[in-house]
Amino acid sequence: MHIAILTFDGFNELDSLIALGVLNRIKKPGWRVSLAAPSETVQSMNGVTLHATASLADACAAEAVLVGSGIRTREIAADPAILSALQLDPARQLIGAQCSGTLLLAKMGILGDVPACTDLTTKPWVQEAGVRVLDQPFYAAGNVATAGGCLASPYLAAWIIARTEGLDAAAAALHYVAPVGEKETYVAQALRNLTPYLESAKAAA
Repeated sequence: MHIAILTFDGFNELDSLIALGVLNRIKKPGWRVSLAAPSETVQSMNGVTLHATASLADACAAEAVLVGSGIRTREIAADPAILSALQLDPARQLIGAQCSGTLLLAKMGILGDVPACTDLTTKPWVQEAGVRVLDQPFYAAGNVATAGGCLASPYLAAWIIARTEGLDAAAAALHYVAPVGEKETYVAQALRNLTPYLESAKAAA
């Protein structure tokens, strides 16, 4: 199972790295989480240099892909070279996006007429792309999920774990990263946001 987290120049560390940490709570042979980028290194919105562990082509072949956000996503979403390189397919992949990453999915035509979540800054751009934006932290339809707000990244990670390894594994991963003294409350809140979409995906399957 390969999960690729798309990470571009200007990326938001909270999106890419929190998801990376939560997803790596799964310890099993064949489970691999990578940071996929169009170049060997990318620099975050706060000046952190990150070395990519996968290419965009690797992400296109992955079983699951998360699209993080960043201060240059609007520019990236208008780059035909990037869009043509990202051959993502919800028929064979789990695809999730956070904040301005949702704009990238909209520009690639992956959202279609499905509503989505994003951050408040990106909201008007996603609406301009013809997508209805929801006032909630997480939404999923079939194999596509979106989240809004930097700290919603654990929801996307847990969604992928739940879809592939089961709800108990997702709850355990969230429990590990949740603040001490708030673990049960945090996990319960997260599962309230995720469970309706897991049930609908199971029914559709």
